[in-house]
This record gives sequence, C-alpha cells and structure tokens, in this order.
Amino acid sequence: MNTKTRRHFLATTLALLTLLGTGSVAASEKPISIVVPYAAGGTNDAYMRLIAEGMSRELGRTVLVENKPGANGIIGSTYVAKAAPDGTTLLMGGTGPVSLNSMLRPKLAYNTDSFDSVAMLFDGPLTITVPTKLGVNSVEELVNHAKKISTPVRYGTLGPGSVTHLYGLLLGKNLGIKTVPVAYKNNPSSLVDLIAGQAELSFATPSALVEYQKAGDLKILALTTKERDPSFPDIPTVTELGYPQLISSYWAGLHAPKGTPPDVLKKLSDAAVKAAQAPEFVELLRKNGLTAKGGGKEALDAQLETDRQNWGTIIKENNIVLN
Repeated sequence: MNTKTRRHFLATTLALLTLLGTGSVAASEKPISIVVPYAAGGTNDAYMRLIAEGMSRELGRTVLVENKPGANGIIGSTYVAKAAPDGTTLLMGGTGPVSLNSMLRPKLAYNTDSFDSVAMLFDGPLTITVPTKLGVNSVEELVNHAKKISTPVRYGTLGPGSVTHLYGLLLGKNLGIKTVPVAYKNNPSSLVDLIAGQAELSFATPSALVEYQKAGDLKILALTTKERDPSFPDIPTVTELGYPQLISSYWAGLHAPKGTPPDVLKKLSDAAVKAAQAPEFVELLRKNGLTAKGGGKEALDAQLETDRQNWGTIIKENNIVLN
C-alpha cells in the first residue's frame, strides 16, 4: 500500500469511526418519546405525563409524551413497532392497542412479538352491573334470572373485540347463561339504555358507575378482581363470590420496538417502575379507580401471557376476526 493509498484509508476509517461515535452519542442524548395512541387531553395523557416526568428525573434525560391517536390505537402502535430499537421511542400499550389487536386482526402490521416489554404501569377492574329495576341483587340471582327468561341477557359494549364485548362472552361461558352484545359509541350512551332497561348488564368501570349506584339507578354486583378495592370497599369481588374464573382487568404498560438492547431496556424499566411508584401517580390512579402496578419486563410479559390464555381462548372459540 503506497503512502497516498494509506492516507486515504486512514482518513476514511477515521471518518467512519467518527460517524459511528456521533450516532451513538446522539442516540444516548436524544429525547425519549412515549407515544400515547390516544388523543391529547384525556386521562391516558395525564397518566403518561406523570410517568414521563418521573422517568426524566430518574434518567437525567428529557422524556416527552407524543400523541398519535387513531384506529383503536393501531396508528401509534404501528409507529413504535417500526421505530429504531434504540430506546428513544416507547409505546403506552395496553389491553386494546397491543394485546387484543394482535389477536383479533390478522392483517395488522404488528403483533405482540413486534415489541420488547419495558414495564407494567397500572390496571383497573371491570364490574358486573345491572339496572336496579331488574330486581337482581347478586351474581347468583343474575344467573337465576338469565335462566328463567327466554331471550339472551343483553349487555353493553364499546364495540366488537373490546374488553367489554369479550368479557360478556367469558361471563356467559363460565356462568352457563346466554348473553348478547349491544355495541355503543361510549359508556354514557350505554348507561342511559341500561338505566332505562333497554339492556340488562354492563361491565363498565366502577368509577363510571358509582354515582349511578349512589342515586339508586344501578346495582354493582361485583368487581372483577381478586381482592377488594379500597376505593370501593363495599363492593364484593368475583373471587369472594366464588367465581375466580371471572377475574379480569384492563391495563397499561410501556413497550419498546423489538431488538432494543437489554441494558437499555433495563434502564428504561427501572425508571418507569420508579415513576409508577410516585405518590402523585398512585393518587391520580386511585381517583380514577385504577391500581398502580410498577412491575418490570417480567410483569408485563406475564400480563401478555394471561391475555393470550384468557382473551385468546374466547376469541378463538367465538371465531372473532376484525379487519
């Protein structure tokens, strides 16, 4: 190799190393974005802004919230699934955007294997609720009522493939009663029909129902949890009532694009868990009937597996496919 060639080789190598080093430094200093697949201004937005603040303190880096709403969480989830796996783009995933969409939509551009789990953040219970005028005061009485009538029990849902839709099928299967879903655009419209007796059953969250129960319009028969919720101490759980197979919840966690380095995932996970334990975050969740989890990668992996076993079975048994 002559002198001119050697100089050219050394200069090219140095330039390449400089570029690689700069890229590495840029990735480590670039702000971290938590993509929320819902519109700004909602409760999910508020939760993630507290998590972002907490993670920023722990990591010593800027952590931002970026809203990418649309298509039942698919737009934001797809964006993160295709992002660079360098730890700078995370997804606020949950029951619907990641877990259920992956099982319900075969043509989806991503699935649960498109992500690495970062942390479990919180979950919340559903309820088994009836209109007061139905005259049913327990799950056992609900079963007796359902078996006496000639038509299936009507229950409100937030649309095909939603947690409320699937839970009605789960409940019918395990209680041995016939149920039929009635889809609504939102909870308030479904509750109007429930109170009026146009539907007989709801699985809406306790925080959405508690005022109606106080007014005497609705009766919450049970929470879909193992232990009683301190925010609703007078409401029994399905476990207490002898129906542990009806335990269910909706949840939220943080995901990263598949292939994110393990050491990066660990730092992000530790920071997220710490942020989820902050008193102001725990209190905000409590006010909305939710429970902070603050679990790492293993906790989120376990939740995804539970969803596959519970919701996956119901989806397959009922041949539910969404486009």
